[in-house]
Amino acid sequence: MIVPATRIVGLTTHDIRFPTSRDLDGSDAMNPDPDYSAAYVVITTEDGRQGHGFAFTIGRGNDVQTAAIGALEQYVIGQDAEDVAGIYHAMINDSQLRWLGPEKGVMHMAISAVANALWDLKAKRYGKPLWLLLAEMTPEQLVEMIDFRYLSDALTRDEALELLRKGEQGKAERIADLRANGYPAYTTSPGWLGYDDDKLRRLCKEALDQGFTQIKLKVGADLQDDIRRFATAREVCGPDFPIAIDANQRWDVDSAIEWVGALAPYHPHWVEEPTSPDDVLGHAAIARGISPIRVATGEHVQNRIVFKQLLQAGAISFLQIDSARVGGVNENLAILLLAAKFGIPVCPHAGGVGLCELVQHLAMFDYVGVSGSLDGRVIEYVDHLHEHFVDPVVIKGGRYLAPSLPGFSAEMHPESIAAHVFPGGEVWRDQ
Repeated sequence: MIVPATRIVGLTTHDIRFPTSRDLDGSDAMNPDPDYSAAYVVITTEDGRQGHGFAFTIGRGNDVQTAAIGALEQYVIGQDAEDVAGIYHAMINDSQLRWLGPEKGVMHMAISAVANALWDLKAKRYGKPLWLLLAEMTPEQLVEMIDFRYLSDALTRDEALELLRKGEQGKAERIADLRANGYPAYTTSPGWLGYDDDKLRRLCKEALDQGFTQIKLKVGADLQDDIRRFATAREVCGPDFPIAIDANQRWDVDSAIEWVGALAPYHPHWVEEPTSPDDVLGHAAIARGISPIRVATGEHVQNRIVFKQLLQAGAISFLQIDSARVGGVNENLAILLLAAKFGIPVCPHAGGVGLCELVQHLAMFDYVGVSGSLDGRVIEYVDHLHEHFVDPVVIKGGRYLAPSLPGFSAEMHPESIAAHVFPGGEVWRDQ
């Protein structure tokens, strides 16, 4: 398909916040009062098309993140909308931007938002959902999107090409399977730390009734509360049902091993983010100390280099990509390939606002074009805020249905943007 060239002529940003703290949705041991927020960007071309993207935050500081996205306008305006690789490489290789990271923090998340908006625009221009657009690109086209700097001791360009060429085998059958059957999901909705036991019990039962084959509980604030809540979930779900736990970086290494050991009788499927996401050796020590319980992490891992080290150190059994923290689709392609090289299943982090919408595309591409497998793989699902998106996720029988509309599913309804802009939007005026 030949798509005519068009120039980018506009970049606008919005500070969008949802008052989720009022009902304790999203609450955990480290984040007791999150207001799910999106530092939102819209890129417009001279032919009137738009690409949408965002960085996810939990309230305060969303204005800083939004300003950082706006500062990237100079890399975008006037560029060919087709040149996603060129714009991405220009942003991550700017020496002064790199000095602010390098490749971490607010500016890297801003690059992610812009890169994702460019991919949303590209997929719309080709008339395909992003997962399918990626699946139909050649291995050579895909590797041009990736920065292999600092990865060559674990993944070379040639190895990436080999993995992608191997992924071509059986791709059509996997695409058909995905369209027919969707992608397995697990739900965190029952497990927020602020919920009482009756609500936990009710939501666990609803998750079973809805066909989910795994749930996740937040832990880490109080051990006795965690034991009681885990016992409650086990009572509802049964002895063999996979229940993961998520500490949200709450512990030091020794306390993580001790705390998980106390929860071991309830058979955690994995423990997520047991300590600082920067502590590669700490994750490895925890993995050894709690075996055979497995470790998952990735939600706050800041770049492909840290993921590389986690894999090299044998520190994780499940790799959790995030669609809006590292450098967008481009860097996540590198991370998916690293996971495939090391044989570690990808189980994406989602929830938040819009993260389910985005990350489903990356996991589905991983299945059809990289790993070729669903073994041990699930996408997180949280039933919050999907109604604000033009192309919201669809869950049926505990599985994500494959998106069919063109784009990256990132576009929000204009009325949702207007109502939730901070501080002047309707939902914030009386606060």
